[in-house]
Amino acid sequence: MNKLIIISLLLLSVQTVAGNVKSEKQKSMDEIEKELIYAAQAGLDEKVAVYIKQVKNVDVRDSNGRTPLMCATYGNHLACAEMLIKAGADVNAQDDIKNSPFLYAAASGYLEIAKLCVMAGADFNLLNRFGGTGLIPAAEKGHPEMVEYLLSLKDFPKDHINNLGWTAVLEVVVLTDGSEKYQQILHYLIEGGCDINIPDKDGLRPLQLAHKYNKEALAKILEAAGAKG
Repeated sequence: MNKLIIISLLLLSVQTVAGNVKSEKQKSMDEIEKELIYAAQAGLDEKVAVYIKQVKNVDVRDSNGRTPLMCATYGNHLACAEMLIKAGADVNAQDDIKNSPFLYAAASGYLEIAKLCVMAGADFNLLNRFGGTGLIPAAEKGHPEMVEYLLSLKDFPKDHINNLGWTAVLEVVVLTDGSEKYQQILHYLIEGGCDINIPDKDGLRPLQLAHKYNKEALAKILEAAGAKG
């Protein structure tokens, strides 16, 4: 065989191998990023610890726009969330349905993850898909400790009004059963300085709505706090 042809074939072979190696490296990184997301979602602490050191972007996203930290938060996997936050994960990165780690942790009562997010620079003014802060769903879903914690934070927007025209106080009155835990939450909202007279879109104030929906235990709390009828 002609020496020139042999050299050409050898060069082609080297180029092909080099291309395959490059492709394999890229594929390997893609796989590692996917594995990090899966490990965070499943709460696999040891694997998360390994993959964090290998990925280039700790905020890589899945098909739903969720970062590994968002996935860990959905599962309330505290250890995974802590490792990811220490590695620089964005606590304000919102997924396709506008959840962020801080917003979802607040809404779900995941107190420790919420605290980690706050220490890492959580944006209190970030809004969920209903136009609400973390406080509103925390109150409506019945998480007293979370409500108390959020209200203790400096500059937290206590009286934010969501897309439905409701504050946290209004949601407690309108959307809950007014049971003991919601009575406690209402106490926390009042003690935390929330305005108990902000009306809904129809101009009805919390006390009026409490009477309208026969939630007399909540009405008594509001009356004792000086709410307007």
